[in-house]
Amino acid sequence: MAFVPVPKDLNRVKTKVMFNLTKRQLICFALAAAAGVPIFFLTKPSLGISTSAMLMVVIMLPFIFFALYEKDGQPAEKILGHVIKSMFLRDKVRPYRTSNLYAALQQEIKEKEELQIAQQHEKGRRA
Repeated sequence: MAFVPVPKDLNRVKTKVMFNLTKRQLICFALAAAAGVPIFFLTKPSLGISTSAMLMVVIMLPFIFFALYEKDGQPAEKILGHVIKSMFLRDKVRPYRTSNLYAALQQEIKEKEELQIAQQHEKGRRA
């Protein structure tokens, strides 16, 4: 009798579209081929076959990286976005600030009381 292993965590199972690849992988590989193959054929006469092939591989590597790399369930572009935000877009120094709701309520009550006292003094002056 044949047994089929079933993964315990079904969240990590990706649906395969074609050639046992996900849709994301197919798109990235197609983009890699669309960028790399023309470069190979355009540079082959002037650079030679081996140099053109190396140039093609270097151009295709980022696409392949984005197709295959995944860490903690996040694809490479999300991780790259987090790195860019933390290094360039957000402040380097992040001071610790709290919003004390209790102190804010106390301050509001104190201001209301002072306002009432000021209004009572003004009424006393008018009378």
